[in-house]
Amino acid sequence: MTVTLRILLIVASVLTTILLMRKIRHSKLQIEDSIFWIGFACILIVFSLFPAVPDFLSGLAGTYTTANFIYLFIIFLLIVKMFYMSVKMSQMETKIKDLVQEIALDENARRAHKKEDMPAAYRDEKEEKEPV
Repeated sequence: MTVTLRILLIVASVLTTILLMRKIRHSKLQIEDSIFWIGFACILIVFSLFPAVPDFLSGLAGTYTTANFIYLFIIFLLIVKMFYMSVKMSQMETKIKDLVQEIALDENARRAHKKEDMPAAYRDEKEEKEPV
């Protein structure tokens, strides 16, 4: 692994960690989500400080150069993260749909209960004005 790539990995790791800490401090990122990125930065630091590790893994993976292995590794990790984010987003969309349906049912029940409390003459007049 070249010295330039090692320096680039260290700089990227440090910048990622600084950005994460700022986002956590300003409550724009949950700690659970930041664990992945902190682990990601730590792996990049290990790769840059101990170049024998990615060299060995590059040989196992069958890539021609260590740099290609590192790029492949980073892309793989990001795809895995994107998959988990998609799963989490689908779960949140389902929860939102359920909440909207529950709110609509509660609103409908509240309106029906409100109509029952009205005097009969006013209720009939009100029903004529409201479109169905």
